[in-house]
Amino acid sequence: MRPIVACLMLCLTASCAPAQESAAPRETALELVLLADASGSIDAGELAFQRQGYAEALRDPAVLAAIEGTLYGSIAVTYVEWATNQSVVAGWTLIDGPEAAEAFGAAILAGPRGAYGSNAIGAALLEGARLIEQNDIAAPRRVIDFSGDSMGNSSGPPIATAREAVVARGITINALPIGCESCPGRAGRDLERLYAEAIIGGPGAFLVTAETRARFGEALRRKLILEIAGPLGSGETRRLAEALR
Repeated sequence: MRPIVACLMLCLTASCAPAQESAAPRETALELVLLADASGSIDAGELAFQRQGYAEALRDPAVLAAIEGTLYGSIAVTYVEWATNQSVVAGWTLIDGPEAAEAFGAAILAGPRGAYGSNAIGAALLEGARLIEQNDIAAPRRVIDFSGDSMGNSSGPPIATAREAVVARGITINALPIGCESCPGRAGRDLERLYAEAIIGGPGAFLVTAETRARFGEALRRKLILEIAGPLGSGETRRLAEALR
């Protein structure tokens, strides 16, 4: 293992050991970190639109049906915004039905903006892994759901190094690239290819592209259904996700 990757892995686990015996972890089907872009390319209106998309997607009947269809009938989710720094807007929550989904969505909408600056994708991926490693939840699948509208990485560790360290921990990275064909200076049409090559990784990794911000909500909903179902999800669930194209 390369020294820099070993160092990053140590950073992910160094503070995980409890000082004393703790309670048994909560069990669920999936640990899911929603990493949402809040960098300088996202203004206040776009941030509110993005948060609304996550809140609505998580309480969508098809998404709730996918959660109900898992082995445990629940998933654990946290919503984090990233830029130069990372900000946990809604902490780890077990979603097992409409009431929990509504409460989590409300927390997303109510949270103050705490992430500012430019892009630090590598640091965001490592923070997602740290949040998974240090929670009190146990699940057979652990996933980081990364969304963004560029490949910039102006500070923090290189994306490739961070991705390798995260995947080495058994965590899958999925992605939701947000296209912007008319925006000069952004990856635009190439963003899907770049995310496929440089960001996603781990067992069953995939991406779903929101071709424009207007299509963000429907792309997110489809992606969540696939994510919750997992690589071995039921044919019915995966057909439902495909129908949302």
